[in-house]
Amino acid sequence: MAKKVKAQILQFSFIGLANAVIDIGVLNLLLWIWPTEETRMLFILNTVAYFLAISNSYIWNVKYTFSHHARVSTKEIGLFTLQAIVAWVINNVVFIGLSKLLLQFTALPLSSFFVHNIAKGAAMFLSFSTSFLLMKFIVFRKKKIKKVIKKDKS
Repeated sequence: MAKKVKAQILQFSFIGLANAVIDIGVLNLLLWIWPTEETRMLFILNTVAYFLAISNSYIWNVKYTFSHHARVSTKEIGLFTLQAIVAWVINNVVFIGLSKLLLQFTALPLSSFFVHNIAKGAAMFLSFSTSFLLMKFIVFRKKKIKKVIKKDKS
């Protein structure tokens, strides 16, 4: 793996860690204020937490991880928004699906708080991985510069 890609993964991971703190911290705060097992409410609370984290992600990835390729433009913001929506869907499907699955089918008496945190961890990992790949290869991909070769007219 090239040094540059390893550095981007490390930078993205550091930012991802900060995003994880925001994401899981906000979700846990919201679940503490409004404890619930209702799917619609879990979806809303998880969405609020996710979009606070993804906003933080955009700011830091533009300034840090992909700064050499980032061009704050309508197209780039649109592509970032599209990847955020894909990752958001993955995040909610995994979070809600795994929460429901663990609460219904586990033989161990686990608290819903613990179950939600396990499910959120899995959801964050999968959406984080998806986000990195989409940002690296689509949103902030290296722009090809066309070289114009001038022929010497003699």
